[in-house]
Amino acid sequence: MDRRRFASALAAAAVVILSAPFVQQAFTAVSTAWAPRFRAIGMAATALPVGIALLVAVVRIRDRRPARYLALASSLAFGTSYVLIDALSFAEAFHFVEYGTLAWLFYRALRPIEDGSVILLPLLAATLVGILDEWFQWFIPIRAGEARDIVLDAVAGACGLLFAMGVDPPLRPASALRRESISRVTVCGGAAIAVFALFFLTVHVGHAVHDVEIGAFRSRYTAAQLAALARDRAERWRTRPPLAQRRLSREDQYLTEGLWHVQRRNQAWSAGDVADAWRENRILETFYAPILDAPTYAGLSRHRWPEEQRADAAERPGVDRTPSVSDAYPYPLYVWPGVF
Repeated sequence: MDRRRFASALAAAAVVILSAPFVQQAFTAVSTAWAPRFRAIGMAATALPVGIALLVAVVRIRDRRPARYLALASSLAFGTSYVLIDALSFAEAFHFVEYGTLAWLFYRALRPIEDGSVILLPLLAATLVGILDEWFQWFIPIRAGEARDIVLDAVAGACGLLFAMGVDPPLRPASALRRESISRVTVCGGAAIAVFALFFLTVHVGHAVHDVEIGAFRSRYTAAQLAALARDRAERWRTRPPLAQRRLSREDQYLTEGLWHVQRRNQAWSAGDVADAWRENRILETFYAPILDAPTYAGLSRHRWPEEQRADAAERPGVDRTPSVSDAYPYPLYVWPGVF
């Protein structure tokens, strides 16, 4: 292993993770300033470095051309297919540049290892960085991390690895792991599995909160926890309402969940779906009341319905108000009964 190159790969990984609070804001600023041309700018920012890298790689290939051209073509085809099939946004597509580069850097550092770990370790390293990146994004405002994005990061790492192998292939085909490589792969793979399990428990495992009148909705919190958080926020927001999102701060997941229900309620009302709007408003009144009465960064005029609108939703004839399940939570949240 080349220790200096490995240190460079670790430094690049740290930059990718720690830049999360700022990258999305940069994308937002560009999209606001150049809205009509944002898509073209995004495509160029993603396709241009990829195209230049492929062109330089093709020009430098002097031997074993069929196999190396195949690796480069597979990298491009695999990445392009995933971008098109999953309809990625500019920010998501740009992950291909980031994580492809990371996989290439780890491959260069581990290139002296002449066995199968030269393929497995860079891919595991890029995936582990992706898990840490998405986990960090989940904890901070503005950004959001979920398991789907980890899959994207892993695919981008695989594309970067194929590209790296086309540029600088192993001297001989990757073979079985040597004894020392087995321990490295085991440690790296075990770390990736353990960190992903903790990430998944944090982000994608929650509770089903039931109410006789409303029905049910999913939350990271139990009904008792929501009640305690409501009391805490009501007291805190009397003097310090959440008027701004600070990039370098811990995201208030209670506030975020409540604003999702506000958004879902308002969408349902605008669409003429009085039943869903009424249920979402009852969820807010019952479990997220402080968000209705405090000015927030999402609305300085507060979010509580006027009494006339509330009475209209509650009394309008012909509206089905039987309990149902809210779909306000925008990401997969799984409930494991009897365990959490």
